[in-house]
Amino acid sequence: MLIFLVGIFLLATGYVFYGKLTATAVHPDPSRPTPAIRLADGVDYVSMPTWRVFLVQLLNIAGLGPVFGPIMGALWGPQVFLWIVFGAILGGAVHDFMAGAMSIRNDGAGLPSLIGHYLGNFARHGATIFILLLMVLVGTVFVKAPAALIVHLLPADMVFGWAGQGTTQALNTSFYHATIWQWIVSAIVFAYYLIATILPVDKLIGRVYPFFAIALLVMVIGLAWAMIFGEMNAPDFTLANLHPNHTPAWPIIFITVSCGAISGFHATQSPMMARCLSNEKYMKPVFYGAMIAEGFIALIWASAAQGYYGGVAGLAKALGPNLNNAAVVVHTICNHSMGAFGGFLAVLGVIVLPITSGDTAFRVARLILGDYLHLPQTRIRNRYIVALPMFAISILLMFLPFGVIWRYFGWANQTLAAVALWTAAVFLARRGNRWWLAALPATFMTVMTTTFILVEQRSKGCIGMDDTTGTIIGIVLGATALGVFLWFRPRLTPESDDPAKDLDAPSELQKEIEKNTDGVAC
Repeated sequence: MLIFLVGIFLLATGYVFYGKLTATAVHPDPSRPTPAIRLADGVDYVSMPTWRVFLVQLLNIAGLGPVFGPIMGALWGPQVFLWIVFGAILGGAVHDFMAGAMSIRNDGAGLPSLIGHYLGNFARHGATIFILLLMVLVGTVFVKAPAALIVHLLPADMVFGWAGQGTTQALNTSFYHATIWQWIVSAIVFAYYLIATILPVDKLIGRVYPFFAIALLVMVIGLAWAMIFGEMNAPDFTLANLHPNHTPAWPIIFITVSCGAISGFHATQSPMMARCLSNEKYMKPVFYGAMIAEGFIALIWASAAQGYYGGVAGLAKALGPNLNNAAVVVHTICNHSMGAFGGFLAVLGVIVLPITSGDTAFRVARLILGDYLHLPQTRIRNRYIVALPMFAISILLMFLPFGVIWRYFGWANQTLAAVALWTAAVFLARRGNRWWLAALPATFMTVMTTTFILVEQRSKGCIGMDDTTGTIIGIVLGATALGVFLWFRPRLTPESDDPAKDLDAPSELQKEIEKNTDGVAC
């Protein structure tokens, strides 16, 4: 219990102090008009109340990562708390904040455009393809997972049908019924995603997310109450249980926990809300604060998973021989801690997380591809032209096993985080302000993702090198990346933070919007 309370305290303290250090590095200026004001187009550049922007940002970034990731990460015992807490404060929140800040200072530009501006056009082209693939993977994952959880909530006789008992025919019929329901629910989720991708951001996402947030709050508050006053006590943080079963944490725990500490997916979401923020003074609570809130969620689930099952051995048994029953763990813990009705609401809160990330994954993909192809997204016809092929690809990916999609998503996601942090390091260096805030976690993520792809098993699509050799190569590559950055840093073109700079002269993006906007928002 003590480690759980200490983790909450550290996250809150990190927001107050390290969040302020990060925010002041970009000099937020309340008098500087944001892209939501200067470039309003009624579709994607829409000023919304700050509380709505915060909720949308939180629900965008908090997919399955802060639930399933920490549950899986809890298999490494209490050391998972170190990565969740310090990873969120020093890495994830800085990463998300910088992505939002860079976008606000560059007319609401998306991540590929930011990468191109600070790392070069070659990087932009590669990043565009990479991020589009990642967004489609995210959207597909976040159709399959919530659909499975929804089907799990339906009455068993409705899902499996009546087919007698104990016969092969009965089992085959039950499996057939469950599969049909899985596809029915998936089709409904896909339909919602398409609507959310096409409509202006304030028409659906900005309106329904507050209701989704209620289900999320029920889950968070209910589990936190059970942790503090109930029977689910997190294990003590001692050297004796720091490494259960002597399972090495490096580097796989950093891929497994993912969104609970840092996630490249978040860097694609922050620019979307940068186009809706009404004032720069709210950058810290929206971008840095939302990641700290996600850290709270991750900490709660890592604690609950270890506390409910009495440690790593019990959790591993509950996850099954393939360690892939995280949805069952979620359902069991919620029902136990909050009763049948409270557990139902809590599971709905868990379902909300991937759905509210899946819809914005497709929306971000539409924005990125529209920018890349120079198709103005104020015209609804262009939105369909961009979105429909992506949904077709996602439907095809639905036929792949969930584990295959998630495996490649995990590594690609963390690799993107490293790229986004290097972009932020250049952004800060060009302003001469605390570039190390981004450069240090960027170096760590470079070392970690390189090591992972080198040492993970060949059977999982990686190289399968021995841990020592792979780690040495990862460290060398990370040090090389840092050295290149330090060598180029004095040679970078300075970039001003002057609020008055270029506000009277329209930017290239503003010119493009004014040229193509025909006044039709939907």
